[in-house]
Amino acid sequence: MLSWGGLTDGEWAVLEPLLPRSNRRCGRWRDHRQVINGVIHRLSTGCQWRRLSDRFGPWQTIHKRQALWSADGTWKRLLQHVQAVADGAGDIDWNINVDSTSIRAHQHAAGAPANPPPALPGASKGGPQRSVHMACSCSWRTLSPVVAAGQRAGCTQFEPVMDKIRVPRLGAGRPRRLPDSVGADKAYSNSLIRSYLRRRGIRHSIPEKSDSRTACRRRGSDGGRPPSFDQARHKVRNTAERAINKIKQFRAVATRDDKRRYVYLGTVTTAALFVWLRS
Repeated sequence: MLSWGGLTDGEWAVLEPLLPRSNRRCGRWRDHRQVINGVIHRLSTGCQWRRLSDRFGPWQTIHKRQALWSADGTWKRLLQHVQAVADGAGDIDWNINVDSTSIRAHQHAAGAPANPPPALPGASKGGPQRSVHMACSCSWRTLSPVVAAGQRAGCTQFEPVMDKIRVPRLGAGRPRRLPDSVGADKAYSNSLIRSYLRRRGIRHSIPEKSDSRTACRRRGSDGGRPPSFDQARHKVRNTAERAINKIKQFRAVATRDDKRRYVYLGTVTTAALFVWLRS
């Protein structure tokens, strides 16, 4: 497990201007820095909300703040701002990689109210699970996380992951949404994904499955040309797996306790944010 202490003065200076100024319900927030330190502690240890130390304030406040900022996109905006600063400094390698991982759902993740639908973990052979799909830069940092049911294959979430890439510009201009190239393993080798990348003019390095090669040979000239494959580019694809391992160092990510999907997505996004801040 990574050792994550509280926010440093430098990290707080980055986040403070972007945080909500007032609470529409009561007009004042409890100290944001104190609450975020409680969120970091819970992310690192995976402890129950009720077990949080009193030095972070009431656990109910921290839990509600985490759920609220997951719902209204505050964590996502903070992550995009940190990415924008890194991109402005030329610190993002846009030769990205895509991969996914399965997350075991704890028994405490059950029991969410049925109205609205809680989007419970999917059923798989290994029991209740949730899958996390993400695009990562070659510096092991997450660009766009997506949470889906545990039985969802990685290839089914490729387009949602790519569509969520959105790094704003510090100055004028549209956010950057398209990478220079994409790397992935054979699980992402299908015609739909290759067509998606071709329409957007994105170079890719995805190895072709053996059965696909055999089928193309069998069809002869009607099988078309085999897709291009850059072996040297493919060697750095493991940075996606390293980025996933870095995110799963947070125990609150490695095992899902959150009942609702949007809250767990906020947990993953928060973990990605702190990896960016401290990388």
